[in-house]
Amino acid sequence: MISLDTAITFFPFALSLALLPGPDNIFVLTQSLIYGRISGIFATLGLATGIMFHTSAVAFGVATILETSQFAFSALKYIGAIYLLYLAFKAFRAGNTNLENKTGPKDTKITLYKRGLIMNITNPKVAIFFLAFLPQFVDPNKGAILSQFYQLGILMFIATILVFTSIALSASFVGKWLFNSKDAMLYLNRFACLIFISLAAKLAFAQK
Repeated sequence: MISLDTAITFFPFALSLALLPGPDNIFVLTQSLIYGRISGIFATLGLATGIMFHTSAVAFGVATILETSQFAFSALKYIGAIYLLYLAFKAFRAGNTNLENKTGPKDTKITLYKRGLIMNITNPKVAIFFLAFLPQFVDPNKGAILSQFYQLGILMFIATILVFTSIALSASFVGKWLFNSKDAMLYLNRFACLIFISLAAKLAFAQK
């Protein structure tokens, strides 16, 4: 079982990562802006459900590595750290680029849920990010590894629901701010850069 300290450390990171501009929260935002808050909430539920899929994939694949191989553990953490630094570089280079307002025809609520789920599950960047992000918060000395992964996944699920639902409910204000303000995007991307660097450093110095 993850410790309270781990949960307290992990959850703010999860909230921050959910806030970073990306295809998932932009999808929620655009659906809410055009078709209403309920549409955004159903898209949110689908996207958040996909998180548990990625949690399972990482948990069953990484648990064995963490338990059996010091070399594999070290290789995994350094690969993850390099990937996080790459994300930091991309966020820094993104600067003040405006978001594209991509819209489409209105879908039923169930269709939005399914689309959100499929978008999340089939996004290889999400899978790679989970592989780099979750293992650094798992400690083999603190009980069953699979259980720890699912506890972290649930916390990530909750953070995603909180952030994406807030985006859906405040779509008018958030959309106007994000789509019209270059400074807003600059600040968010700089914030993303700092988050990824701090995660990379934590992962690089993690001990088995």
